[in-house]
This record gives sequence, C-alpha cells and structure tokens, in this order.
Amino acid sequence: MRRNAALFVLISVLSGLGGTALTLAVGIWIFDLTGDPGLAALASLGVYLPSLAAPWLGVLVDRFPRRALLIGVEAGVAAVLFALLPVDSAGQVWLIYVAMLVRGVGYVLLDAGESALLPAALPADRLGDVNGWRSSAQEGMKLLAPLGGAALYTWVGPRPVIVLCAVLPLISAGLYALLRFGPTVSVTGEPSQNVAGQPTGRPGRGGAVVGGGPRAGVEGESGRRASLRWSSVREGLLMLTAEPLRSPVLLGMVAIGVSGLTNAAVLSQIVDGLGLPAAYLGVLSSVQGAGSIVAGLLVGRLLARAAAVRVALLGVLIFALSCVARSVPWWPAMIVGSLLAGAGLVWALIAAVTAVQTGTPGHLLGRVSATSNMALFGPMALTIPLGAALIGFGARAVLLIGAGLLVLTMLAVRRSGVLQDGGRAAAGR
Repeated sequence: MRRNAALFVLISVLSGLGGTALTLAVGIWIFDLTGDPGLAALASLGVYLPSLAAPWLGVLVDRFPRRALLIGVEAGVAAVLFALLPVDSAGQVWLIYVAMLVRGVGYVLLDAGESALLPAALPADRLGDVNGWRSSAQEGMKLLAPLGGAALYTWVGPRPVIVLCAVLPLISAGLYALLRFGPTVSVTGEPSQNVAGQPTGRPGRGGAVVGGGPRAGVEGESGRRASLRWSSVREGLLMLTAEPLRSPVLLGMVAIGVSGLTNAAVLSQIVDGLGLPAAYLGVLSSVQGAGSIVAGLLVGRLLARAAAVRVALLGVLIFALSCVARSVPWWPAMIVGSLLAGAGLVWALIAAVTAVQTGTPGHLLGRVSATSNMALFGPMALTIPLGAALIGFGARAVLLIGAGLLVLTMLAVRRSGVLQDGGRAAAGR
C-alpha cells in the first residue's frame, strides 16, 4: 500500500501547487484587465461558493464509479482552464469567473471522492498517517506556490501560469489511474473483499455495514440507489449527528470557525498592539504553516494510539492556547501562538476527517465526506466578517473570546460521555 500512499501524497502536492497558484494568478489577471480591486477579490468567490451545495454534490460521488469520476473531474477542470487562454480584455473576465466556479465544484467533488477512495486504497490504521502527510504536502505548497506563481506571472504573464494550472490536473488524473485496489482491511480489522461490488465489512451496531471493501470505495456501494433527492442527502446528514462522527467534526468545525473569527484580531494585534507593519502577518503565516507541516507528519502516530475524538480535543486545546498567546502584545508570544495554531488546527481537522473515513459505511462516504467538509469550513463565511465586526472591542478581547468558545466546546464534548467508550462507539442505528 506504500504505492497508493505515495500517489495520494503526490496528488496533494499537485493540488496544493495548482490551486494556490491559480487563485493568486487569476486575481492579479482580473486586476490587470479591469483595474478594479473589487472585481479581482471576487475571483476566489467561485472556489468557495460550491461548498454550499456539498451535500448534493457528494451524492454524485456515491452514485458513480469514484475513480472514474475523479479522473473525469480533473480532465474537465483542465479543459475549462485551457479555454481561458484566449481571454485578453475586461469584457471576457466573466469567463474567468465561470472557470473558478467550475474549479470550486471540482474541489468539492475531489475532496469527497478522495475521502471515499482512501479507505479502499489503504488499511484503516494508515489513514491517519496518510491524511497527515497530505495535509503537510498541501501546507508546504501554500508556502511555496504564492512565490513561484507570482514570479512566473511577473516574468511571462498569465497564460503560462494558466497552462501550468491546467496541466497539473491532467497529471493528477493519471495518478488516480495508477492507484491499485485489492483486498483491504476493514475498520473492524477483518479482511474485506468484494468481487461483485456488494457491501463488505463487518456489520456495525444496528446492522450498519462499517468499512467498505475495495469495490465499495472505487465503484461506490449502492451507487444506483443514491440520488439527488432529499432522502439521499438526509442519509449523509444523519451520519454526522451520531457518534463516532459527531464530536470530532464538531470540534474541528469550532476550531476552524474560531480561526476565521480571529483573523482580523491577529492583524490588529500586529499593527495596533505591536506597532509593526502589516507585512509581518506574512511572517506569522509562514510560522503557522511550518507548525501545520510538522503537525501533519505527527498526527498519524497520535491517531494510532488514541481515538479521533481525543486527538481532536488535544488539537482544540492547543489552538485555544495559541489564541491566549497571541492575545499578548509581544512578538515572541505571537510567534509561539502562530506555531501552536498551525499544529492545533491540523490535529483537529485531520482527526475529524479520519473519523469520517473510518466511521462511515462505504456507500455513504461520498455524501458524508462532502457534508462534513461543508460543516468544517462553512462557518468561516460567517465568522470572518463577525471577527472583523468585533475588532472594535479590541484584538485581545476577540482572541480571548475565541479561546473561550474552544474551551466551552471541549467541555461540552467531555460532558457528552463520548470519551467513556474511548470515543469509538457508534450510536445504534
């Protein structure tokens, strides 16, 4: 399975490189064509807007053969990006917005599809490691791609950047085709084989099949029964309201939401609290990225020794400490706080993602993965402007409010009783 692990990590590298470079390049390109910074800022809207339809898009992952769907999505995105090459005037900027919307739909389908493929491609005890490596790879690209993308754009203009960003999905499509699927180990630890495409794995509580086999992950169990009707979407939503998924996803959702809440406060602390130029935010972002990379390399070991909910609790605790550290108007404290923020957020996020992958029946993985991604990242659309509105109360107040919300969520999870069974018990269904 090392081959599959390496392929997934390489796909994450390409995704992080292409996605970050594309978002940066199109923003600059739109500004160059229109001279309007507002229109340039709207470039990234199309990337995030499709996440609102994630529960329905996730149904497609369960309905169609998953690997074929991912290959088709990557090829389709590449074709749309190549179609941008003739754009050379402000009147054609709408094509860029359409392309970014397609890119956003692709992200939702690819995230859900990969989450559904991973349990079929890897043993359950390796998912934490590989999820962490993928996170580190993407964070590393976030540090490198902006510099490379901006330099390439400045040197040769937008079209070579667009060509690069269109070629990378084609390479990823080829890597998906190289994945090998055979007999795998279900989350119960028992061999799981499926030649006819029937549900595999050992029945969980209430008769739910836990841990699909190879064909379940590649082709999608019960794919013919999945539809875009509310009944199919509801199945995915219900999975997130029961353990062992509810608590890790809740912890991850609150942590990521608080990160959006405190964005403006961190910048205010730099400028108003320390009297430093706003450009110092880039230093803190790099430090946070470094913390994320290191945390991603270590999270697999944590998940091998503790339940996902416990790892998520640890991540949220570390992130709460980071908020407290950054509330102190002292540059070394800001550095330490940013490092802790990178580690805490990654551990909370990877714990939630791994809980979804190991605790969801194979035929629902597409829907549940897509819906969980919406739950994890959707609140930022509200918390970012809320944090900006609260900045009038002071940066320290907002950061301490964020820490308080994190602590309250931790206490609520602990009082729910989920830790009494090690965080692994699934609610009877």
